[in-house]
Formats: sequence, structure tokens, C-alpha cells
Amino acid sequence: MDDHNENTPDDYSRKVGERLRQIRRQKRLSLQEVEANSEQEFKASVLGAYERGERAISVPRLRKLAAFYNVPVDQLLPIEGAPDFGVEVVDEIDLRDRPTRAPGSSITIDLTKLEKLSGPEADMLSRYLTMIQVQRQDFNGRVLTIRRDDLQALAAILGTGIDGAAPRIDALGLSFVPQAAIV
Repeated sequence: MDDHNENTPDDYSRKVGERLRQIRRQKRLSLQEVEANSEQEFKASVLGAYERGERAISVPRLRKLAAFYNVPVDQLLPIEGAPDFGVEVVDEIDLRDRPTRAPGSSITIDLTKLEKLSGPEADMLSRYLTMIQVQRQDFNGRVLTIRRDDLQALAAILGTGIDGAAPRIDALGLSFVPQAAIV
């Protein structure tokens, strides 16, 4: 029997740690920022040990960390059988260099602006966009680009046709405007 199979506790702890690090980096937080923003609940040294797989995280701590990161708990765990987690962290410089949206192009929603809206439409939109984030494993928390496949559902939530989704997002003040587009 091979002592180094992929399901050893050490290997799983390492994979959990990699996932924790990916989510923290998507949130653009350093270990020290997590410690400070969590009011010392998550010490940088302990979180670093979790991320390196040197220390196992308990289920209650995992739940608290998920709440701190504002992600579903299962998203902090590695995906079974996946060689990597398929998570792409978008660099802020890349976002600024993107051209402005042309008619018919993709819609990029500023999630930080969505957090400030309230009401049934904002709640439905928030739930839908969270579902997209979970499917994509994308928790950077700042922007989300709506793909063509998701546009019809978004339009239905907004009470418009597909062509009216982008103007409605603009009217709600949720469009992400790249820095290059600001004159």
C-alpha cells in the first residue's frame, strides 16, 4: 500500500490550506489584514499555518472564517478530484486597462455598489450573482462579469429583455467603470 496517496490527512490539510489562501487572496487581504479586520479572531500566524497545511482547522473555525470572508462554507474546502481549483484572481491593474463596454458586450457588475442597495430586486440580484460566484469559484468580491449564458436570467430578474439588462444595471448604478474610462 502506498503511504503517499492523495487522501492522507496531511495532503487534505494542504489542499484545504491552498483553498483558504486562494479565497483570502481573492478578497485581496493579507494575513495581517485578516487579523486586524477580524479584531484578532484569526491570528495571522495561525491562519498562515492553516494555509500551509501545517495545522488543521476545526469545523467551527471554518464556519467563522467563511462568515468573515462572506462565502459559503463549502467554498473553503477543496473540490474532490480537481487537479486545481480553477480560481482566477483578477489583478486590479487588468481591470483598469479594460476598454469601456460597447453595446452588446459583456456586463460587469460592481459588487461593492450592490451591497449598498436594498429591496426585493437587489436581494434577488444578490442571490443570483452569489450563485454565479459559487459556480465559478470566484470570490474576489469586487466585480463580476456576466456571461452571455447568464444574461437571460439576469434580464428576467431585472424585469427587462436581454437588450435592456445593461441599461437597467447602469440605471441602478451597478456598472463597473474601469479607471481608464473616467475622464
